[in-house]
Amino acid sequence: MSRGGRVALAATLIVLGGTSSAFWYLLQHGFSAKEDPMAIEEMIARRLRHLAVPRAQREMKNPVPATPEILAEARHHFADHCAYCHGNDGSGQTETGPNFYPHAPDMRKSDTQSLSDGELFYIIHNGIRWTGMPAWGNSHPDTDYDSWKLVHFIRHLSKITPGELEEMKMLNPVSQMQLREEEEIERFLRGDESDSLSASPHH
Repeated sequence: MSRGGRVALAATLIVLGGTSSAFWYLLQHGFSAKEDPMAIEEMIARRLRHLAVPRAQREMKNPVPATPEILAEARHHFADHCAYCHGNDGSGQTETGPNFYPHAPDMRKSDTQSLSDGELFYIIHNGIRWTGMPAWGNSHPDTDYDSWKLVHFIRHLSKITPGELEEMKMLNPVSQMQLREEEEIERFLRGDESDSLSASPHH
């Protein structure tokens, strides 16, 4: 049997085994996204993810130099595009991160850091089906330098400094709800409570 045939057979067996286990688990626990994936489910998902990344992609080297300027650009990009789910520190402990299924990972840990640069790039550029991870690459992979810059930042997460985290807080997007809350606080401090109360849906 050719290597391609063996890979296809292994993937099929993994999928069948995983499907049976997942079906049994769903019958026992329901469809809640709050549940932690089973260990076997995590193992199968990681293996399938690895098999889904073409070998040539896995072996790609980062063409972008890891300069302080590049890392700063990536830090700004991460704070603006990625931190809402992953957190500025990559821990995944955000308002949304733990509510995905599977949960947003702690990217400082080995499950992420053991991936090759090519795998990290592929995941950022293409996303991951059946998870909350979207595809961010809008250009051809050969010219998607922003995703390669983010690979450098992900490698840097274990060494991120308190100063960098403070800087990132200033770059995080602000939701409309947060803007309204800040406006109400400003009205209150000015003594203009009537507007704040009338604007609130609870009064």
